[in-house]
Amino acid sequence: MSAPNPNAARDPRRWWMLVVLCLSVLLVTVDNTIVNVALPTLSRELGASTSGLQWIVDAYTLVFASLLLLSGHLGDRFGRLRTLQLGLALFALTSFLASLASTTGELVAGRAAMGVAAAMIYPATLGLLTNVFTDARERATAIGVWAGVSGLAVAIGPVSGGVLLEHFAWNSVFLVNLPLAALALAAGWFVLGESRDEQAGGFDRLGALGSVAVVGTLVWTLIEAPGHGWTSATTITGFVAAVLLLAGFIAWEARHPHPLLDVRLFTNPRFSAASGAITAAFFALFGFIFLITQYFQAVEGWGALRAGLATLPFALVTGVLSPVAILLMKRWGTTVVVTAGLASMSAGFYLASTVTLESDYWGKVICSMVLMATGLALSTGPATDAIVGALPKEKAGVGSAVNDTTREVGGTLGVAVLGSVTSSFYASSIQDSLSGLGVDGETTAIAKESVMAGMQMVGQLPASVAGPAADAVRQGFLDGVQAGSLIAAGTAALAAVAVALLLPARHREEAPALVTV
Repeated sequence: MSAPNPNAARDPRRWWMLVVLCLSVLLVTVDNTIVNVALPTLSRELGASTSGLQWIVDAYTLVFASLLLLSGHLGDRFGRLRTLQLGLALFALTSFLASLASTTGELVAGRAAMGVAAAMIYPATLGLLTNVFTDARERATAIGVWAGVSGLAVAIGPVSGGVLLEHFAWNSVFLVNLPLAALALAAGWFVLGESRDEQAGGFDRLGALGSVAVVGTLVWTLIEAPGHGWTSATTITGFVAAVLLLAGFIAWEARHPHPLLDVRLFTNPRFSAASGAITAAFFALFGFIFLITQYFQAVEGWGALRAGLATLPFALVTGVLSPVAILLMKRWGTTVVVTAGLASMSAGFYLASTVTLESDYWGKVICSMVLMATGLALSTGPATDAIVGALPKEKAGVGSAVNDTTREVGGTLGVAVLGSVTSSFYASSIQDSLSGLGVDGETTAIAKESVMAGMQMVGQLPASVAGPAADAVRQGFLDGVQAGSLIAAGTAALAAVAVALLLPARHREEAPALVTV
């Protein structure tokens, strides 16, 4: 990255541009989690199993993550604003189609189509931001705001979903995207300017296919593993195929003259360590949110609105601390701040793993979410600045695509891994508990499909069995949440250690004046 020129012209509209870019990123990031609070409703109305619910969530993030590198390249090549505007229009159309779904399969297909549009929007926003903010200090501040909105949106999703479900049908969580996309389109048309990489090389078709194949194979295997068995031939074959595809993708990209992803970028420790930090943070976060929204409704028995509002402290803490994280980074460097953030997330997930059926929301539950939100705010903004700052601005689309891919791949794998672990723990616990209560095999099989199916099932049992069976369903799901939280805690802790050892505190090119407050 070349040293910033303090005399470079600064667009007087750049902060208004940031507002428009944040609106666009808010739209697609909210859709990562807005559907989570609707999962119990979808389980009842569409008859979706736990695996089906995972695919409703992951169809969006899987396609989103798989196409980010390709979309970042296309934005660099053909114009980032053009890619952003086309993506917003497509997002509105696919959101409308998803709202018309009447089966789990149709909704999964609609969510996948939305992921295509989201992949066009997300890297374009950060790519445009990097080209608008040419001063290193201003760029770091703008990235802090952008990252704060991204983190804020993760928690806003359940809240807004809860409000909509309180007053409207489940498809309202998709229809709300239409006016927001229209507003972002109109604002972008008047405020944003075009940018592209004038030296873009050829198109890496095999690399594009390889990136999709690697992510798709791995996530499919993880989601379907509980159904097939973790040691089954299908699951083992899927994991082996994912590893082989990844090795082939890396080998191809290392040799290609114009790779979709220049794997040599990962020899830069700021780039690679920061990418790993974001992957770990969103792996833990998305997996936990997938579980906690179901916990609030199935275990605590809350409605969709109350469940959504229960995540509001997460949004508030993230929104307040994200800009603060950039100030701390400028004073103390990236390493200390990102390490502290991941450590805070790990502590929060560990605390969540100790929650019991008797735990009060205003005790361990809210304390764990505050620790997680604090960690997310401290880690993602500085790590994003490290990734973007490692590349020249003409490669902003690829750099932002890598940053976005780490988020979405991490989140997708988090839902897949933690969801699958929870499903395995839940199914095993329910099998033992309900069999011990004398519940027949067919009823038990239905209850094992999902926690919401289990709660519906116990309502049909005789009164003498219904109470203990309901407790067994709640405890079974909580067992899974505890196991998933421990995995999230361990992942964040390992990432904190890796960052502390591997992530340089500052860009090599930065002068001291740029990193002091």
